Amino acid sequence: QVQLVESGGGLVQAGGSLRLSCAASGSVRSVGVMGWYRQPPGKQRELVATITSTGNINYGNSVKGRATISRDNAKNTVNLQMSSLKPEDTAIYYCNAFIIYNADFGARQGDYWGQGTQVTVSS
Repeated sequence: QVQLVESGGGLVQAGGSLRLSCAASGSVRSVGVMGWYRQPPGKQRELVATITSTGNINYGNSVKGRATISRDNAKNTVNLQMSSLKPEDTAIYYCNAFIIYNADFGARQGDYWGQGTQVTVSS
């Protein structure tokens, strides 16, 4: 019924920047917290940044000062801009959102993940 579709990522040189985008689609009624997480090779998934519908933002320690998260509530999209990229930023980046959607017998809600997008930072 609903899905998150990510775009952006790819191969970036160290010191460069990237922009990731994610859109919620389907029978979306409203979206709560949206965010980005990442999973480096051989490591656990970790927080990059989250943003609430009212604009409260939380950044992971490893990206503070280098990342900017933003969202468009009307379009149900969330973006992540990162600069001064380092090889240790290499990871699969996942979009996450809490979505309230229209179902056959009323509204339902759930926590959804995108399929992930690879970001590789070369030294």
